[in-house]
Amino acid sequence: MRFPMEARAFAMRKLPSAREIELAAAADRRSRAQGAALPRSEPLAMLVRRGFRPSQAKLDVPFAENLDEVTAERLAKQLGHYAFRLFLRGAIQNGEGFAPSETTQYLEAAQAEACAESLVDLGLAERLPRGCYRLLRPARSFGGTLEWYVARELNRRLGFDVASGVRLHARGVGGDLDVVASAEGKLVYLELKSSPPKNLSIREVGAFFDRVRLLRPDLSLFVVDTALRLNDKVLPMLVAELEQCRGETKLVPRRIIREIWALTPRLYAVNGRPDLIANIGRAIAEGLRSLSPPL
Repeated sequence: MRFPMEARAFAMRKLPSAREIELAAAADRRSRAQGAALPRSEPLAMLVRRGFRPSQAKLDVPFAENLDEVTAERLAKQLGHYAFRLFLRGAIQNGEGFAPSETTQYLEAAQAEACAESLVDLGLAERLPRGCYRLLRPARSFGGTLEWYVARELNRRLGFDVASGVRLHARGVGGDLDVVASAEGKLVYLELKSSPPKNLSIREVGAFFDRVRLLRPDLSLFVVDTALRLNDKVLPMLVAELEQCRGETKLVPRRIIREIWALTPRLYAVNGRPDLIANIGRAIAEGLRSLSPPL
């Protein structure tokens, strides 16, 4: 059998010995990049260990990021009320100024007026002529405020290390991770939706599952800040996308309580009624128990 000339030349070439390979490697004095230091934030560090290079976007909120603790606590307390969240969402949408009664159709006039005055007291808004108000720091949407609130409360109430507005810089997967949290060696990913369920699109649901598949967190939560039922639109959309991802049919979600649903032992959907953070906490508790070793 005749070999091509290139193959014969390769076969005749003397390969370096093990000693020669080691000597060449030891003689290589070229500097090697040490890489960036691991982030101090544990959820970000967990992302780095998964092969990502995460960064945090500047939060889109109608207040200073270095808000003093007293004001932050007062604001968080107000955000614990669904009515205030509805009002602030409407106020943000009217950045040039708003009359309290025009921010949302779901609050009575006295409620809306009280919310507007609360914004003034917190230093977030100013009074204008003719009974109108204006936010001092415009924001594009309520989403950043919701991320700030949920991350803060997960840290305060449940002791999670948290990061919000996280960018993965991963090819083929868009959007930020709204909130990532870590505790007990577990990574939790929360997708937060501040718009009503009627605005939810298949594209958004698909993007959520793309991020879950890429990130592989221990627990994932799809959180919709609404008082409405999830099983009218949101839950069917999540189920349909999950069935497509897993190649299964007739996946039946399990109702934990009210509008807290388990789609799998690692995937949950919750709404904001009666207490958004309590609902999130209940879903996380269910998830952590499901991940615990059996007796």
